[in-house]
Amino acid sequence: MLRRRVKLARRGHDLLVEKRDALLLHFFDALRDIAPLRGKMVKRLEEAFKSFLSAQLALGSGRLHGLSYGVPDRFDVVERSRNIIGVTLPFFELKVKERPQERWWYDIPETSASLDDALKAMEEALGLMVQLAEIETAVKRLAEVITMTKRRVNALENIIIPKFENTIRFIQMHLEERAREDFFRLKRIKRIHAAEEAERAAAAPTAF
Repeated sequence: MLRRRVKLARRGHDLLVEKRDALLLHFFDALRDIAPLRGKMVKRLEEAFKSFLSAQLALGSGRLHGLSYGVPDRFDVVERSRNIIGVTLPFFELKVKERPQERWWYDIPETSASLDDALKAMEEALGLMVQLAEIETAVKRLAEVITMTKRRVNALENIIIPKFENTIRFIQMHLEERAREDFFRLKRIKRIHAAEEAERAAAAPTAF
């Protein structure tokens, strides 16, 4: 039974090692994407901010503030999930309400081109934010699962399997010692039995 449990523990250990290594590959792939994506997002936010400042200078704060009331809520984030090696990771998608085909939500001739640029840059920045949030959440979740998997691997490798193996060795040594004792006991019994047979033979009357 212990040998079967050791075999099962080793198989589980090998599977967990494979899972850990595969998760590490996904983890580092996702980690490499964070810095470039954050850089692109910051750049687009800076461009949007500069364009909004230009629009504010051209239109005035009051006019710009008034135009903002005419723009409806255009953005929504839809969350789904995906499975990677048994780990559930989030998948975020930015849904953008399309503008009317004929015009924007404001009169283009009465506004500044910098406002159009600002809205476009902000929309792209929001898309990058959603991507970044998805990757950072996935990295955090992968890190948690990798840590948990490493602990299980270490427990099997350093505690559970050695404990089973030590128990098996102890039982083997005990059985071998018992077998030796039984062997010497049988030899002694045979010697005693042989001596008794010899005595009986010597004591028996000789037939003429």
